[in-house]
Amino acid sequence: MNRPGDWIVPDWPAPARVRARVTTRRGGVSTGPYASLNLGDHVGDEADSVAQNRVILRAALPSGPVWLKQVHSVAVAEADVAVGVPEADASVARRAGTVCAVLTADCLPLLLCDRQGTVVGAAHAGWRGLADGVIEAAVAAMAAPADDLLAWLGPAIGPQSFEVGDEVRAVFTAHHAAAAAAFVPHGPGKWLADLYALARLRLAALGVEHVYGGGLCTYRDSERFYSYRRDGATGRMASLVWLEDKENG
Repeated sequence: MNRPGDWIVPDWPAPARVRARVTTRRGGVSTGPYASLNLGDHVGDEADSVAQNRVILRAALPSGPVWLKQVHSVAVAEADVAVGVPEADASVARRAGTVCAVLTADCLPLLLCDRQGTVVGAAHAGWRGLADGVIEAAVAAMAAPADDLLAWLGPAIGPQSFEVGDEVRAVFTAHHAAAAAAFVPHGPGKWLADLYALARLRLAALGVEHVYGGGLCTYRDSERFYSYRRDGATGRMASLVWLEDKENG
């Protein structure tokens, strides 16, 4: 499988037929604040540039990704039968060749699979979706025992860079008191939030114990990653997961 530029291959013990990639901002044709492999068609970039970037991406995949209209919801699309662009923030697939995809530029991309390699999923978890239960919804849609699932946390704004207010902390601690440990004081009424820790807490509560990734900060690495919090006008990276045919896996 081609891996243009410096795309990330998740380091997790997934079955051989489970394939996953995360693009970076390098390797495309977009210019200005969107340079260069912007895959988001809703962020102000030239439509032709986005289209060319998606052609570059498509060449490395078994089929075109099932893109989502992400709205910070907890809706989960069945990618195998999706028509058009579903309004959802997660998707799951059981057929070989169906590519689940989420776009991010600070929000947390979460990839999922089961140990048997029969189902995969991807979720877009900004703080709103995370608080509302997008991880719980995605895990439920996998329809597999929680202790049979693997999760990988992709590049997101890191715990030294994600400043939030009291109201965000209150939302999480109201759901689970242990979430308080994911917030560090950062001035009056301000906190530094750890999206990775919050996601791990939610996964652990579901019984998903095999969790990997979580060490890359989009905000601090401007050469490699887009960051909405850092730049405002910016592009989007894609996190993708799919199943290969068993005979090719």
